[in-house]
Amino acid sequence: MAPPFRADQIGSLLRPPSLLSARQSLSSPSQMYEDTEDTSVKKAEQDAINEAVQTQLSLFIRPICSGEYCRHIFYGGFFETLGGMTPIPDLPILEAFRTDFPTTTKLAQMGATTRAAVICTGPIRWTKPAYLEEWRMLTANVPKEKWHECKLTMPAPSYQHIQLKPGTTYTVSSGYTSDEQYFADLAKAYVSEMMALYEAGCRNIQIDDPHLTYFCSSQFLDGCHKDGTDTHALLDLYLRAHDMFLQHLPKDLGVGIHLCRGNMSGSTHWVSGSYDSIAEKLFNETGYGTFYLEFDDTERQGGFEPLRFLPKGKNVVLGLVSTKRAELESVETIKGQVDEAGGVIAKARGVTRDEAKDCLALSPQCGFSSSSLAGGKDMSMERMWEKLVLVRDAARAIWSDAT
Repeated sequence: MAPPFRADQIGSLLRPPSLLSARQSLSSPSQMYEDTEDTSVKKAEQDAINEAVQTQLSLFIRPICSGEYCRHIFYGGFFETLGGMTPIPDLPILEAFRTDFPTTTKLAQMGATTRAAVICTGPIRWTKPAYLEEWRMLTANVPKEKWHECKLTMPAPSYQHIQLKPGTTYTVSSGYTSDEQYFADLAKAYVSEMMALYEAGCRNIQIDDPHLTYFCSSQFLDGCHKDGTDTHALLDLYLRAHDMFLQHLPKDLGVGIHLCRGNMSGSTHWVSGSYDSIAEKLFNETGYGTFYLEFDDTERQGGFEPLRFLPKGKNVVLGLVSTKRAELESVETIKGQVDEAGGVIAKARGVTRDEAKDCLALSPQCGFSSSSLAGGKDMSMERMWEKLVLVRDAARAIWSDAT
């Protein structure tokens, strides 16, 4: 199965100065869940999205994305809109979060003592669309016949659970007595949200799950063991959590999953480690057809060997163009890397490299700005668009069906 686009992108874009200025009240990470009805902020968001959309249309960069300009941070806007979920801006890092959790460990080293999270305090229920407004803002200046070329992103269902110590994700008053119950109701909320988007014309959703790569990190695994957590069972739980909603979606709604190791301010990443320890289960035990995986730095995530586990009928979007480094990659280097990745799949399946490359596509390794304040070191708006054009041009040089 060929990927949705030969040249793809991960969804977030650097925020323009006009948007950052309008959203100054959300400059603190502790306010990442704050919503606003300020009309000047909404206008700045719409103006920024309009400009980004026009640039993508004119440069033929696909899929067309909002840049996540309606969000302070990539996972914002969903959990806090659900009934039964309560945003807490200042949970103590040492008491509430997993032992040696890579994200909070680094934040603590930077001087942080608290971090925001969303705790379940009652039965989880979907009460209103979280991202429908963003979808409408994205498509406001896209011809309806091109809506199928647009993509929206959502956070993974495990995003809150994986960070918090066992027993912290949901309170006694929530009524939940097991993780399975928690994720079952959360899955229903995901289905409701995705169906609202589907009915509004959305046909391409990307689930962002950077924390799955933490299972490739010895620091995370050791911390879980200190907390008495079985990491094999935990990984299985999270993969089931994805399938709990995937199995209830329309067949023509494309849903892919993006994994990375973090792209916070100054090119900061949280963990390192090869996909090898999770690839077989990830590829074969979830209903996803498309996997967006970063491969821009072998020291951070290893080589292409885990692609040997990719089954027929599924595809991988290779994140070969870095959003962490401002240096511009070359088309020839990218062509060589795609050929190498195809070679791994070809050997595993007993097919030619050209046949193997049919299940591959190309993208940046991550979004360009995980939050309003984040971005790769020395990355500029101009270089961001140059990198996305490079992805387009490299894909055209590799695949005859790349548009």
